[in-house]
Amino acid sequence: MFVQQALSVREKMADADVKERLLLAHGLKGSARGIGAFAVADCATEIENRPDDNRVVKRLALLIEDVRDFVAAINR
Repeated sequence: MFVQQALSVREKMADADVKERLLLAHGLKGSARGIGAFAVADCATEIENRPDDNRVVKRLALLIEDVRDFVAAINR
């Protein structure tokens, strides 16, 4: 379920305005911490602190891909 949420956030984040980025990042941060995806949670915190920094948004997208790949690998 987390992967689906994270992928949805990834898709919405790039085109989101500042207010929506803050909401998306906050929700993802809590979910990520809940499952132990601390790198994703930390990156979401960075987005909360700097919602206009597209480099952080791009890093979040890469971290989400890493989580998706990890979950896929353990489900094989």
